[in-house]
Amino acid sequence: MGKVTCDIGISVDGFVAGPNQRLDEPLGDGAERLHRWMFEQPEANAEAIEKITAAGAFIMGRNMFASGRGDWDLDWTGWWGDEPPYHAPVFVLTHYERAPVPMKAPSEARPLNGGGRGLEDGGTTFNFVTDGIESAMARAQEAAGDADVAVAGGAQTVNQYLAAGLMDELRLHVAPIVLGAGERLFEDVGDLALEQVAVSHTDLVTHVTYRVAS
Repeated sequence: MGKVTCDIGISVDGFVAGPNQRLDEPLGDGAERLHRWMFEQPEANAEAIEKITAAGAFIMGRNMFASGRGDWDLDWTGWWGDEPPYHAPVFVLTHYERAPVPMKAPSEARPLNGGGRGLEDGGTTFNFVTDGIESAMARAQEAAGDADVAVAGGAQTVNQYLAAGLMDELRLHVAPIVLGAGERLFEDVGDLALEQVAVSHTDLVTHVTYRVAS
């Protein structure tokens, strides 16, 4: 079994999304600046970018998958178009049942990162989990095999896994901006024991990796 990891962009005042999240601004007001480094400095940050989608399975909250609440709009298949970047099973936490949504696969299969269960088709399938974070974790770990499971976000989901002691490695990507309001990381997570194990930076971001003690 691999590690449970999380990569998440964060402002210097602790927010991972801005206020007023909506369909045309899914990250909220001003929060697209958290991710400038990925698009403006991809070569300088290549290692960090690669790690974000290198897991064998992913977990995310409903707000990361869709902007709505309540019953599903069955025409909605995420923010990422026909070929999302995950190329692995994704488990979406929700209170509303929905059948799995398989997405387009690339033309070539790839090995599962870290071993996993051998070759998979490279496509993303969104699976919807209504019975809590532990169930989502168990399903993700089974799907990932020997590979890592990544908790992709958003803030509430990451905070729940931190509070439950179900995170092994937290990789923060700190942008030099102040959002002032929005979705804050580390709300109600208790007294975490974090050990810094790596740090690197450019002018647009500081990457800090923490080992989360159990």
